[in-house]
Amino acid sequence: MDSLITAAGRSLAAGDPLGALALVALRDDAAALALRGTAMAQLGDLARARELLRGAARAFGLGEPIARARCHVAEAEIALVLRDIGAPMDRLADARATLAARGDRANAAHAGYLMARRLLLIGRLDEAQAILEGMEVTALPIASRAGAWLVAAGIATRRIETAPARAAFDRAAAAAKAAGIAAVTAEVAQAVRAFEAPAARLLHQGNTRLVGLPEVEAVMGSDALVIDALRGIVRAGPVVVPLGGRPVLFALVLALAEAWPSDVSRETLLIRAFRARHADESHRARLRVEIGRLRSAISELADIHATEDGFILRPQATSMVVLTPPQENDHGDVLALLADGEAWSSSALALALNVSPRTVQRALDALAAAEKVESFGRGRACRWTARQLIGFPTVLLLPVPPPAG
Repeated sequence: MDSLITAAGRSLAAGDPLGALALVALRDDAAALALRGTAMAQLGDLARARELLRGAARAFGLGEPIARARCHVAEAEIALVLRDIGAPMDRLADARATLAARGDRANAAHAGYLMARRLLLIGRLDEAQAILEGMEVTALPIASRAGAWLVAAGIATRRIETAPARAAFDRAAAAAKAAGIAAVTAEVAQAVRAFEAPAARLLHQGNTRLVGLPEVEAVMGSDALVIDALRGIVRAGPVVVPLGGRPVLFALVLALAEAWPSDVSRETLLIRAFRARHADESHRARLRVEIGRLRSAISELADIHATEDGFILRPQATSMVVLTPPQENDHGDVLALLADGEAWSSSALALALNVSPRTVQRALDALAAAEKVESFGRGRACRWTARQLIGFPTVLLLPVPPPAG
């Protein structure tokens, strides 16, 4: 490695991307392209950074597998920051395996951290935790450790485990303080604020209030029948009935639970479940069928009785609680993802929520009409952000080849 490349690598390692660019800005060899791409990413020009890193990977070719793999890891991190969490992340596992096999412990660990972060975004918590547990966290630079602890905190938060989440946030804050990088500290602070914000809206005995994660965890551990609209489940103690993939059934049980101990008219149920404002006999027949399916699905937890006007829920537990997203709108799940302050593509939102792109697009259009979100770009470059939130930039912890000494 020549002296300019070595000096540029040291500048990047010291957090001086402008100094690195001054050394390699006019060079087009593979190593210079990689360093220029890393510098542009740290400066925030992610589109140009991606082009440079792709060019560097091609220039390195198959003859330099470590350098090529590092470029793929850096490109994957840019895709992660852009919330382009589909195809651009596909080469990350191969890059991680290459780096691990050839002894690049730091960058292999960094690739693992990125894989875990992506899996967290799309809700595959068990896989994300398995990667974290199999990683050599001590091989990460101190700033990257803060990011890894944020992933651990995110997994615990999604699982509604308050104590492990708080412990992971404390470790992330300690790592950010040790790193002394303002962007890392800001990202950890934003994540902690999100953790301490209301996690759900709780409806119990006709009263509604916002609650934090500790109270949600307490409700989940109680003997009450819980209708959890955040995760699409019905549960009481150890018995859990997932209905997230059956939206009609969940809409019915949610409507019945919100009205409990009163009944719900057939007309209201038709509107909630089928959006049928002018119901005919076919709608009523379908309602009877779906009520039968719901009665069968939750038979261990509750029964549903017909009344003169409609139906009423009869839980086996002595109390019932409804948990809904803290945002008072029909698309709280979309807003919850956009709350991280980053710009998401509609396809990435669909992947993270496990719904169709068209469903997400309808939600985004409704939120845009309500001035809750805004978009920029066109076509495949279109990205969406939450309008009312002030976001901090997610720190780029791109792997830099260790400068030759």
